[in-house]
Amino acid sequence: MKRLFPYPFLAVMLMGLWLLLNQSLAPLDLLIGAVLGAVLSRVMLLLDPNPPNIKRPKAIIRLFFIVAYDVIRSNFAMARIILRLDRRKPSSGFVNIPLQMRNRYGLAALATIITSAPGTFWAAYDTRSGVLTIHVLDLVDEAHWLKTIKWRYEGLLMEIFE
Repeated sequence: MKRLFPYPFLAVMLMGLWLLLNQSLAPLDLLIGAVLGAVLSRVMLLLDPNPPNIKRPKAIIRLFFIVAYDVIRSNFAMARIILRLDRRKPSSGFVNIPLQMRNRYGLAALATIITSAPGTFWAAYDTRSGVLTIHVLDLVDEAHWLKTIKWRYEGLLMEIFE
């Protein structure tokens, strides 16, 4: 069974996604979903056979609440900008942040965290120097973003993945 479905959870989730997108439980849709789940979970073997090594699972919970708070706060800040409650015009810009973290799972999680907050996105990452470039829609203080990424996110991600 493990040979046919090397990632059974992924196969089931892909099948469920297929059924949701088609909004059908017809036999043909069930068959296509099962085939897609089986084939795409086998493709996953080609992409990355090594699972992430999570060292401190409790840090994930702390990181979740920090990110949830930051995303909610960012949503309110973007609403103020969109509704023009702030009289000043937002000034966007790029911020370069040197990272110590090199773990690809940690970097992927950091990219997800940064882009999940409205008004920010992961613009570039230089693998040689470890410098991350983010774009901020309302860039008031570069030091704030440097501190947020380095101390709030990178530190916890390094605890989790390295």
